[in-house]
Amino acid sequence: MKTESTAETRSAYRVYTRLLSYVWPHRVAFGVSVIGFALFASSQPAMAHLMGLVEKTLREPTQSAIFLLISLLMGTFFYRGIGTFLGKYFLARVARNVVHSLRTQLFNKMTRLPSSYYDGESSGRLISRVIFDVDQVTGASTRALTTFAQEGMTVIGLMAYLMYLDLTLTLVFIAITPLMVAVVGLSSRFFRRYSRRVQQSVGDVTQVTNETVQGYREVRSFGALEHEQKRFAEVSEKNCNQALKFDLTNAISVPLSQQIVSVGLGVMVYIMFLRVQGGSMTAAEFLQFMTAASLIAKPIRSLADINAQIQKGIAAAESIFLVLDGPEEPDNGARTLDVPARGDMEFDQLTLTYDGAVTPSVDAVTFTVTAGTSVAIVGKSGSGKTSLVNMIPRFYEPVSGCIRLDGEDIRELTLASLREQIAIVGQKVTLFNGTVRDNIAYGALRHCTDEQVRAAAHAAHADEFIEKLEQGYDTWLGENGVLLSGGQRQRIAIARAILKNAPVLILDEATSALDTGSERHIQAAMEEVMKGRTTFVIAHRLSTIERVDRILVMDGGRIVEDGSHRELLAKGGVYATLYQMQFGEE
Repeated sequence: MKTESTAETRSAYRVYTRLLSYVWPHRVAFGVSVIGFALFASSQPAMAHLMGLVEKTLREPTQSAIFLLISLLMGTFFYRGIGTFLGKYFLARVARNVVHSLRTQLFNKMTRLPSSYYDGESSGRLISRVIFDVDQVTGASTRALTTFAQEGMTVIGLMAYLMYLDLTLTLVFIAITPLMVAVVGLSSRFFRRYSRRVQQSVGDVTQVTNETVQGYREVRSFGALEHEQKRFAEVSEKNCNQALKFDLTNAISVPLSQQIVSVGLGVMVYIMFLRVQGGSMTAAEFLQFMTAASLIAKPIRSLADINAQIQKGIAAAESIFLVLDGPEEPDNGARTLDVPARGDMEFDQLTLTYDGAVTPSVDAVTFTVTAGTSVAIVGKSGSGKTSLVNMIPRFYEPVSGCIRLDGEDIRELTLASLREQIAIVGQKVTLFNGTVRDNIAYGALRHCTDEQVRAAAHAAHADEFIEKLEQGYDTWLGENGVLLSGGQRQRIAIARAILKNAPVLILDEATSALDTGSERHIQAAMEEVMKGRTTFVIAHRLSTIERVDRILVMDGGRIVEDGSHRELLAKGGVYATLYQMQFGEE
């Protein structure tokens, strides 16, 4: 048990020192803050020392003595105020920059994590890391660090002054230090434990909230209001209970530390009264020592209080560093393509098995596609269609086999270079909180001209509804294109793919959200867009793929049929069965 506690303490120390290593780039501002806190800390012993002068002035209240006392008091408060400003402001600058750096590093890292990471993490927990966990780090690196620097230097200054006045009495006070350390060490373990649980429960709260808000139509139409309210109440109550355990530990540890300090002060005061009665201590010395000893109680209490914030920050930093130290999306390719690829594709014994799965989603698939031809991939749900095309842009890496683009293994290319050759329109359209133009000319396409954007929208038959919007291409779409219908959002995504003008095009159920009228427009546009491009079409509605060059039928991760629409119908196999299921009545 002791070994586990020591290991946990060492781990916490490493995490916190790593967190504080982010301060180094801002060392100049940190140095100014240290000077400021040193000024503040030196003012406390000075105030205690002035109490002796107060006693002397009371005994001999001359005009010059009174003015001297007032001048010294005002001067002490003046440079104390300067020290407070320099210390707090510049350390706050350092701490805020640390949090900003940590937050941007975390966000940038999350954009480079492999797809498998997102498969195993809830969106609520991911959002909680960026917002809640980083906010906890703010407490450890801003408020806690400020308090530690200011109050810590104050304690050091006052202890040095107490030793100067009377070393023996000061040693009595120092004797309580081991008890203080024991209380802080014990409470730290509970603080970290409950902080981790609070972080997890906040992620659950965020997840339930996110799901309910995004799916409010389903929640209401399926009568799930009470169910979701109960689910939220459960995760919220769990968060409340863990937070209360944390607060209980804090409520016990802080007063306990104060009680230990009061015992030490009580012993010192008793000894001082005996000395005054015995004549070995003057009234002025009594006031000076008593004032300094009283002033030291507050910073010690503050130092005990920040332990909770530091432990919260350490638990949050552990969660953040776990992401920062995680493996990124593998990008071992070294070559880049200076010119667009032709689009010849070769799939050689390609096999993909997801983490934790027993059977492969794609099992030893082999076929070739000539540049500029269109290939539809059909099959029942779970047959491996999407898994197959997800390996083309390397969202997932095969466990064996390879994909070749123009005869070259795509793993030899950098991810950026490979993905420049591929445009994707998925079944689930993602639009961003921006204008219509921003969503079509997205990312690397943002430098395209208005004419190019309008041409892409026209090819996708999106211009007919864009021009009817209040501000046309400058219309703000809101979160995920909330102002558009499903078919309109899909056409914006298709326009984005058209604008990219990549030699390889992936359409994953790209027309699934379209009504019959929209589908006719898009079908004509897609036939034009697919000319000259190597196109992979995943389709559930078989009416959309009758004119493609080739159809692959998948079942159980394997290709079971390969041919044109007419050939596969004549064959009377799996494709013919699927076709008859959709159009048999017609």
